[in-house]
Amino acid sequence: MQFKLPRPLGLALGAFAAASLLSACATGKNKGDTHYVARDVSTLYNSAKYRLDAGQYKLAAQLFDEVERQHPYSPWARRAQLMSAFSYYMNRDYTEAVSGAQRFLAIHPGNKDAPYAFYLIGLSYYEQIADVTRDQKVTQQALDALGELIRRYPQTEYAADARLKVDLVNDHLAGKEMEVGRFYQRRGQWLAATLRFRNVIDTYQTTTHTPEALERLVESYLALGIPEEAKKAAAVLGANYPGSKWYEHAHKLIREHAPNA
Repeated sequence: MQFKLPRPLGLALGAFAAASLLSACATGKNKGDTHYVARDVSTLYNSAKYRLDAGQYKLAAQLFDEVERQHPYSPWARRAQLMSAFSYYMNRDYTEAVSGAQRFLAIHPGNKDAPYAFYLIGLSYYEQIADVTRDQKVTQQALDALGELIRRYPQTEYAADARLKVDLVNDHLAGKEMEVGRFYQRRGQWLAATLRFRNVIDTYQTTTHTPEALERLVESYLALGIPEEAKKAAAVLGANYPGSKWYEHAHKLIREHAPNA
């Protein structure tokens, strides 16, 4: 789920003398950039930004870290913290990206770029979401992080994008529940299957999986010998998704196996 992340708002470096940037870019081999040499903040920051623009994300992150290490009390140290997290994100080193953004928030909780830091955390988890056949811990982490951003900063552009991603994350989690429910059905474990399908309906009712979950409930209730509940599930399905294939399946099952329920 690759997403083109915007640069942090307000973090673009002001114009420095051209000579400063050229001297930063002429360091020779990449490894030499991060070897400890005392350098002024503008040279360090510009060198980091040059590497970032060149797509050398890991080296850029290390150089932004060096800005903070060598100049911890400079205004650029705060900016370099978030730029470092951004660079790690671009390098797909999501653990470091999350750690850097969380550290920024711990030190500067009221900073104007705090919404961006929350957004970066959410996206770092979001990019790691696996298919529904695998553990969904990181999916829940993405949901929690994006939800925190929306709760704290609802009017920001980041929250607007986070809301779209929350819908996708919820759909993904519902898909996992459906996958497990269908597994239980195949094994004839109807009660366990019912619990999974009910969770989709109760927790993820706005997702694309709800019609199938209702139809699967009809199947499970009939298998459990409770046709009255099956008929109720079919009625909800018919009321909300009357033209779906899932309602057609459910209606046929009720007609064949519980006509008098």
